[in-house]
Amino acid sequence: MTPRIEDYALIGDLQTAALIGRNGSVDWLCLPRFDSGACFAALLGTEENGHWRIAPQGAGPSDVCTRRAYVKDSLVLETYWETRTGTVKVVDFMPQRDKAPDLMRIVEGVSGTVDMSSVLRLRFDFGSVVPWVRKSHGHRVAVAGPDSVWLRSEPPVKTWGQQFSTCSSFTVSEGESVAFVLTWHPSHSPRPKLIDPHKALQHTLHDWAKWTDRCTYDGPYREAVLRSLITLKALTYAPTGGIVAAPTTSLPEEIGGVRNWDYRFCWLRDATLTLGAMVSAGYLEEAEAWRDWLLRAVAGDPADLQIMYGLAGERRLPETELPWLAGFEQSRPVRTGNAAVRQRQLDVYGEVIDALRLARVAGLDDKSHAWNLQLSLLGFLESSWREPDEGLWEIRGARRHFVHSKVMAWVAADRAVRTLEENPELPGDADRWRAMRDAVHAEVCEKGYAPERNTFTQSYGSRELDAATLLIVRTGFLPPDDPRVVGTVDAVRAELGSDGLVRRYSTEGASVDGLPGDEGAFIVCSFWLVDALHRTGRTDEARELFEHLLELRNDLGLLAEEYDVPAGRQLGNFPQAFSHIGLVNSAVDLAEVGLAGVDPAGDDPAG
Repeated sequence: MTPRIEDYALIGDLQTAALIGRNGSVDWLCLPRFDSGACFAALLGTEENGHWRIAPQGAGPSDVCTRRAYVKDSLVLETYWETRTGTVKVVDFMPQRDKAPDLMRIVEGVSGTVDMSSVLRLRFDFGSVVPWVRKSHGHRVAVAGPDSVWLRSEPPVKTWGQQFSTCSSFTVSEGESVAFVLTWHPSHSPRPKLIDPHKALQHTLHDWAKWTDRCTYDGPYREAVLRSLITLKALTYAPTGGIVAAPTTSLPEEIGGVRNWDYRFCWLRDATLTLGAMVSAGYLEEAEAWRDWLLRAVAGDPADLQIMYGLAGERRLPETELPWLAGFEQSRPVRTGNAAVRQRQLDVYGEVIDALRLARVAGLDDKSHAWNLQLSLLGFLESSWREPDEGLWEIRGARRHFVHSKVMAWVAADRAVRTLEENPELPGDADRWRAMRDAVHAEVCEKGYAPERNTFTQSYGSRELDAATLLIVRTGFLPPDDPRVVGTVDAVRAELGSDGLVRRYSTEGASVDGLPGDEGAFIVCSFWLVDALHRTGRTDEARELFEHLLELRNDLGLLAEEYDVPAGRQLGNFPQAFSHIGLVNSAVDLAEVGLAGVDPAGDDPAG
């Protein structure tokens, strides 16, 4: 049986991540970074595109483990196999690296005696390159072009080559263990120093325990919040502080469809909500690292601001199709890079300015140049906010005057005004930004609101709705009890909702996004509905929906980008940072321990 997206577990070392199925197979791993080529790409193809399975001998491709779980609040995965002769446990993890990335798999005998097998198929460059494998000092060394991987076991076990794979067989009894270590390094460099896998396991557990002990959130749903925070930490590229939207590419938004995108980059649209989630839980160091990444990435001409960047702020992310990969459940094409990087999305100016104000309010160490950068961004936005754009959802159709983009232009001006009011020593013309704020507000209320339906629409003059308008209540654009806000929440819920979940927008007929096919309910939008219901006084309904959303998580607490309501399965890239950010912020909102995410107005909004 083909694994579903939710059948996978995540492990990582804060620079890259691997996905492991219930059948014990590592089907996705990019080395050395999240955005590098994959050496295991079976997730998007077949086993011949690279995987590494450890399972009891005789287990078929569709046979799955008995149970699995993370060790306490960590990213160390334990997978149990119960057989007729005994029980074994496989411990999978990636220690935070010193220099080279390591994937470690420790097989431990729990009871009885179990015969085990390991099949390793390395295929570099997203499953397209078969490496040359040789023996060296008890290791198997695979080399092809720039990539080199070393595999060893402790103690050594019987290992041989077969059909361009490296196979091992061994037996473990109660109290015994066999550890496998797979290490990558550039092929022109010497072999990295050896690491004791058992000591590495203890260090990894200690690192995660130390990190989770810093969590200050102690409200309802703490287990779900902490698991989401761990997932967000796992999606952080530690050297720069950037956070990838997901560690995967091309997991489909519709099975068999073409809506398959590369999410191994950092999006500005996530900026404020990400920062809010971290601040709410007490992770100020991570919030500051993300803020600093943001400042570096957006530096330069404001007209050149992009919607996304690479892990270190790279700007060029060319989109390419990989025809040799069949796609997840035949969902083609498989893409790397993302052409949406060239789009204009005016909302990101508001996101950046809002995030930087939130960082200041949260007490993060101030950067002297941050305010000048915001003034520069505002100056550009002042002359550009009336233009159409591609909007938050990266449509590949014609540009429009998206209501959410205009609201975020209002946010940019509003946050500038409030920053100057709170910090009168800063340079800036508050009256100028008040005038801009008032102009944006008046236009949105005139052109983006349909009075006959009592709802804000997706864009000026359209009848379509957009779940992004649920954020109006978070931004402070209008008070929560304003009839236009309540009407918008009700309309989005009625027209875009299904089983309580919310789609981004309608894909029926001539879809605004210019793409064929359909997509699932967008999980973060459903969390936005939770927030909107709560803030408009319907807390019982909000809590009921939140608990329903928690039920969509897989057995390890992980969420993809979307959910297929009729089929009852997750869709899209996995795990998705945006979904877990939404979970954290909604839990904090419901707990009423402080406002997370987009900073709501503390006074009566303009207009």
